[in-house]
Amino acid sequence: MTMINRRDVSLALAALLAGVGSRVAAQAGLPRILVGFPAGGSVDTTARRVADAWRGRMAESVIVEQKVGAGGRLAIGALKDAAPDGQTMLLSPSSMFTIYPHAYRKLAYKPESDVIPVAPLALSTCGFGVGPMVPASVKTLAQFVDWAKANPQSAAYASPAAGAMPHFLGNQFERAAGMKLTHVPYRGAAPGMQDLMGGQIASGCFSIGDFLPHLAGGRVRLLGVTDAKRSRFAPEAATFEEQGFKGIDGVESYGLFLPAKTPQPLVDRLADLARVALRESAVTEGLAKLGFEPFQMGSADYARRLASEREQWGPIVKASGFSSDD
Repeated sequence: MTMINRRDVSLALAALLAGVGSRVAAQAGLPRILVGFPAGGSVDTTARRVADAWRGRMAESVIVEQKVGAGGRLAIGALKDAAPDGQTMLLSPSSMFTIYPHAYRKLAYKPESDVIPVAPLALSTCGFGVGPMVPASVKTLAQFVDWAKANPQSAAYASPAAGAMPHFLGNQFERAAGMKLTHVPYRGAAPGMQDLMGGQIASGCFSIGDFLPHLAGGRVRLLGVTDAKRSRFAPEAATFEEQGFKGIDGVESYGLFLPAKTPQPLVDRLADLARVALRESAVTEGLAKLGFEPFQMGSADYARRLASEREQWGPIVKASGFSSDD
């Protein structure tokens, strides 16, 4: 008999409930937050906290609906095709709109014109860490570089996906240090972190929140963070710049988006609701558990920020040599 583990059952149930939720939302006229990543992940968890904060303020209930696939791009397609009536919104990492346009040659949406950036909710710093494959004496990025050069056959780093921000941050580190690191993309952070802790891969670049639950046990060591300042969640980890590796800056925003042509009053209303959500302790405490910093900005300023980041990531992606037709 085939054994079914608890995680498989949970994921299947979440997918079923997402489908039911979608039909209920459509039938009852309830607003919905689209999420392009699996149930239980950081984006889904954040969306559910926000939906809870909006219950009774925006509507009797707010549905969180998974549109999982293509690295989050299916959800953006669903948003693009939705009516611009303020009832369908997306919660997404910014890299879908800043990095993907350079990494994917056949992107099915135009970030400049198919969506409206409404408001960010949080910022997430990336980190670079090592597992038990790397000797305990390696405690800094420079020491890791020395180890990688001495052990080229084992010098590899994991990321949650090809084309994601951690992929390119790892590549930047590789080039800045003059070393060769083999990139191993995973289908999400969880399996990559498991292999890192299990000693199947030497190092990994992930959101700092993916490292946090595992640092106390010592199976994973966080060597550096990709922000201009240290993270309050892991203050012992120095920044890349502090350790002599300049220009490796990866801070991703998680924001709310609406379909193009949504009337401005509805955009403003959702922006106000975003600010309301960030005043709820359940939301801010939930963000902290994920290693996210609450972050507020107006719609126009957020659109300008994303446009600036899109320009910034262009040459970085090009220098990596990565592109995909998928």
